[in-house]
Formats: sequence, structure tokens, C-alpha cells
Amino acid sequence: MERDVNQALAREFGLNAEEYQRVLTIMGRTPSFTEFGVFSVMWSEHCSYKSSRVWLKQLPTKAPWVIHGPGENAGVVAIGDGLAAIFKMESHNHPSFIEPYQGAATGVGGILRDVFTMGARPIANLNALRFGNPNNPRTRRIVDGVVRGIGGYGNCVGVPTVGGEINFHPAYDGNPLVNAMTVGIAPVDRIFLSAAAGLGNPVVYVGSKTGRDGIHGATMASAEFDANSEEKRPTVQVGDPFTEKLLIEACLELMATDAIVAIQDMGAAGLTSSSVEMAGKGGVGIELNLDNVPAREIGMTAYEFMLSESQERMLMVLRPDREDVARAIFDKWDLDFAIIGHITDTGRITVRHQGEIKADIPLAPLNDQAPLYTRPTLETSKKEALNPARIEDRVGLTGALRTLIACPDLCSRAWVWDQYDSTVGGQTVKRPGAADAAVVKLEGLKRALALTTDCTPRYCLADPEAGGMQAVAEAWRNLTAVGARPLAITDNMNFGNPEKPEIMGQFAAAIRGMAAACEALDFPVVSGNVSLYNETEGRGILPTPAIGGLGVLEDAAQAVGISLAPWLDIVVVGATKGWLGQSLWLREIGGREDGAPPPVDLTVERANGDFVRSRILSGEIRACHDVADGGILVAIAEMAMESGTGARLSAHPRDIPGHAFWFGEDQGRYIVAVPDHASFIRAAEAAGIPTMKLGTSGGGDLTLPDGGTISVESLRADHQRFFKAWMDGDAAENRS
Repeated sequence: MERDVNQALAREFGLNAEEYQRVLTIMGRTPSFTEFGVFSVMWSEHCSYKSSRVWLKQLPTKAPWVIHGPGENAGVVAIGDGLAAIFKMESHNHPSFIEPYQGAATGVGGILRDVFTMGARPIANLNALRFGNPNNPRTRRIVDGVVRGIGGYGNCVGVPTVGGEINFHPAYDGNPLVNAMTVGIAPVDRIFLSAAAGLGNPVVYVGSKTGRDGIHGATMASAEFDANSEEKRPTVQVGDPFTEKLLIEACLELMATDAIVAIQDMGAAGLTSSSVEMAGKGGVGIELNLDNVPAREIGMTAYEFMLSESQERMLMVLRPDREDVARAIFDKWDLDFAIIGHITDTGRITVRHQGEIKADIPLAPLNDQAPLYTRPTLETSKKEALNPARIEDRVGLTGALRTLIACPDLCSRAWVWDQYDSTVGGQTVKRPGAADAAVVKLEGLKRALALTTDCTPRYCLADPEAGGMQAVAEAWRNLTAVGARPLAITDNMNFGNPEKPEIMGQFAAAIRGMAAACEALDFPVVSGNVSLYNETEGRGILPTPAIGGLGVLEDAAQAVGISLAPWLDIVVVGATKGWLGQSLWLREIGGREDGAPPPVDLTVERANGDFVRSRILSGEIRACHDVADGGILVAIAEMAMESGTGARLSAHPRDIPGHAFWFGEDQGRYIVAVPDHASFIRAAEAAGIPTMKLGTSGGGDLTLPDGGTISVESLRADHQRFFKAWMDGDAAENRS
């Protein structure tokens, strides 16, 4: 039922008193309930980016290979052979807390639509997931639902899920993060945009019918959670991957014709955002007749039609002489097709329902006068660098390694990966866990894409600027470690309440760090998403600027993984000082989370990475793994476990404590396996790159420099224990 529009409703809809008065000024009257619903979702944090836009402008977005940067449904980069990669990452955090399965599933569905709406056939999905304390019973339920939702949707659509990351921390107890990324391929001359054009051109609705699910989902995603958040369950959308598959095929078939003038998916804020954004970008008006919108529920109001976030729906502007062609295609795929409006020259959005005008809003001020805030910022105080010589090692290398590889942040993700179809389509070259980045070959070509997601939130909490820089650098490093040339990133900025100066300070600092890294590494931002208000009852998440990276390999056969073959020399590339601040060793072994995170030297990062990539492409490097969480010894153990081949490691330098050398998290480093360390190190010295031989591969044991010996099989057993025991325990509880 319609309600009175007043300041109380404004507060309920997430608009403050000043924003409410601005709406009254724009309209010159009190808006109707439907009109106010349009303003509330378009001016929500989720849709308007009113707290983040001023900072996002600092990010570099251009490069010779960038075709479309931020502003379209997804970013577009040229990858050679007349093809473009289209990709984006987006959050579905709040829905996944309330309803984990559908929240995650519809997150995958939404990001798929962002990509194929631009004319790309999706070829890969990835994700970046953050969950709460594993000892919190709710965490297991959320992990189970999210993983099943991602796998269920992606597997049914037939797009492989090829990579991702998972972290656990109590800060995510009330706000899990579900960031979904999709990559698609399109010819560079067949990319579709969203700006509406053509006076009188028909506005066409296609896909599934509209229901009441998801109403005010964008508003929900723009507010903190509280003790009553479970009551928001009706705002979570329900997905249908089988319909999405039909929608992909129907849209791509229509895109092969000349029928489409503009196209936009109905994502957050549904029909409202798609129609307003299309008309606004095109500088035209749009008139809608909601009587023609396919509905799956009776008695829906104009407000409900405009704000529904029902899934698997698209909005198009067509050439008027191509309506029949388009209708025939969607009829063939058994999808709804309805002409629900037309383009006008009024500069307004006009909405009719049951013979009445329910909304008549000027588009220019709706867009141009949307709130924009430069909120107060409070910088995070710098942490003191820790002296590794003053940090006692009480467990030794063997005990620490066993503990680290078994901990939730480093244990095997096979329980997760096994629920994802990572090879559907037959083009996956490097599956999850086999390499630092997924590698997906382009059908019919030698060329391949390398894909990754990365972020280290504990670094970002300690020093947001260094953490933002490191997240970009590690994504670049992971692409480099398979031999790819990094091209561009998409980002997902997950933070707490921006009205708190300390949170806005984290955001601003992370952007500074990201911008510096993108500039230094020629790694521009081409798309992204901002998710704020990730707080429950006043407690925020760790600042989490997740990075999705994309690179290109001219020949997929040149890609290397982490698998360690026998009788190779193991060399570390990059300098090691034994940085333990904010390391996993410090947390899991020392029981501390303190100190400054490792610094990132972008000049060194670039030099080391360019050298490693050149040696991969020359065929000299047989396996490569970047040094990240857990340091050198964890990286080598992961290489050994992937292949079953052990290694004998030599002593560490005398000026660095053993635990700091082997578990420190200094940046810009790679572990490489090469046939001849001497020639490799000579080449590195000539290029000014620090290297050190660590040992030789072979046998079935990992022999440590302190004399300890661990069989690779026993390491695997430790590595694989957590998820199976944890989730089996959950199943046992459910059965009881």
C-alpha cells in the first residue's frame, strides 16, 4: 500500500533531512510514493556512491589497451586478435548474510549480466570471500550456503569458476563478504553500451517476470545491520540460473543483428536504475507503461514494479523496425518479451500504471543533484615496525609449518573448489590451486587470459595505504607468476560505515595506495564496486579493497604453475629481511596481531616481476609461486604438496633469525624452480635482481634447514584436514 511521503519515511528509506529537502526542491512538490521510492534507491549509497565518488577519481583508468573504463556495466580491455576482455567484480555482501545461498547465487547472476549485457560471452567466474570466526556456529552455515550458492548458479549456467580467495576473521562475524567477478570475451567492434538514443524508439523488457523479491535491496545494502537484520530476509532476491543461461544465449543471438540501440541489466534498484541510467546517459527522456511489464504476482503496485530486484531481467532500446526480429528470438528461447515504453525528448522519466501517471521526474537533477559528500577522514595511526630478533620462536620450523598450512587461512580449499565446475567449456588451463592465477585459453586460439583476486585485509587494517598498495601489487605478482602480462584490474571496495571518520580515513588511504601501485605497474582500474556500511551493531569489518586482476598470455602453453618437479634448483627472487609484522606466523604462532605490515617498494616490485616473467616466457622457469601469506617455507610447501615432490632446503642467512627468514612476509618475492641456478642467478645479477638458492627438489620429504624432516604426504594430511572436519561436524549437528 502507498504511504505518506514525509521525513519519517525518508529516514526509513535511508535519506537524511537535507536530502529529503533536496527532493522536494527538485520536484517543486511532495513526490508521490513511487517517485520517492525512485529517489531513495537512486540516491542510496549503493547506487549513487555519494561517499566514495570524490576519492575514486584518484584511480588511474586509462592505458592504450583500455577500451572502456569505469562508467559502463563492466570494464573493457583489448587483448589482441581483434578481441576484448570485459570484466567486473561486484559485491553481494548484505544479502549473503541474511540468506547465504540466494545471496551468493544472485551475486553470481548479477555480475554475469553486467558482462554479457556488453556483448561478451562469459568464460570465467572468480570470487573473493571473507567469513567470520570458524568457531562461531553461524560462520559454518554462511560458508556452506555461500559456496553452494556460487557453485549452484555458476555450474548451471555453464561458466567455470576458476579462482578466488577465502579469509576468516572475527571482524566478519556479522558481515561476510561475497565479491563475485566475471570475465567475458567479445569482438572489439561488437561492444554494446547503455546510453539510450532515438526519439520514439521502443523500450523493451526481456527475461523473467517481475515479482516482489528484492524490493529496496539497494537501500538495505546502504545501511548497517542490527539485531533485527534477519527481518530483512524478504529483500533478498531469488535466482534462476537456467533462465539466466537462456537469457545469455538470447541476448548474444540478438546482438549478432543490428537491432539493439542500448542495453542494460536490471540489477540493484531493478527497473528504476536501468531506465534512469539509460536515459540519463543518453540525455533523453523515457516513458514507461507498467501495465505491460510481465508480472508473476497479482496486484503489484507501480512502486513494487519500479523497485523490484527480481533476477534475470534486461532492459533494451531497439530499432523500431527490428521489434519482430527481437521478439522471435526471445520467443524461441522461451523468455518474456514486452514493449513497456519508448524514448522521448522530455528529459524526464514518466511512469504510467493503470491509466494514471505514478511518477514524473526530471532526469537531469535526479542524476546531477544526487548527494556527493567529502566526509571527514581520520588517518590510521602508523604501527611500529617489529624487530624479528626480539620475537621468540618457541615451536621451530617444523611445528610452525604444520600449524600454518593447517590453519583456516592457509589450509586446502579443495572442499570449496570441488563444488565448483572449474573446467566446463574445456578451456581452463590452470585450475584452482594449480597456479597463482587461473589461466583460461581462448577457444580456437593460442592466447589465454590469466585471472586472480587478491587482498590482505590485516595489512589494510594496520596501514590502509600500504594495504591498498599491496593488494594491487599482489594481484600483479600473481598474474606475472604464471607468465602473463598484467593488463588491468577491477576492484571491490568493502568498508564499514563511511560516516565514521576513521572508516573514511581507511577508504581514502587505501585509494591512495591503490592509485600509486596502478600507476607504477601500468595496471589501470577499468571497473569496480563500492560496498560500505559493512557493520553490525556498530562493529565494522576489516578494510577490504579486493582486487580482481586480468592479464594476457600470447601462448597458453607457456603458462607455468606451482607444481614442483624433481631435481630442480629452488631459488627465491627478491630480497628477504624477515618481516614479521602482521604476518600469519605472528598471529598463528605468536598469538599476536600487531606491528607495521611489510612495506611495498613499487620500483622493486616492477623490476622483480618483469625479470621473472621474461624467464618464464623463455622457458627457463619450470615452476613459480609468489611469496605471500606464510612466507617462503609455506610457498615451498604448497609447491611440494601440489606435485608430491619434496625438497632439501639449505640454511638461512646468519643475520636473519630462522623463523623470520622462512616465515616473514617481505613483498615482491617469488619462489622459482629452475634447471640451473647458477645461470639463472647470473642473469638476475646482471639485471640487478637479488636472488638466493634455497635448495633442490626431489624425493618425497621436505627436509628443513634445522634438520627437521616432514613427508609431503603428512603435510597434505595436515593441509586438507580443516574444511572436511569442520563441515562434516556441521553436517553431523544438522543431522542431530
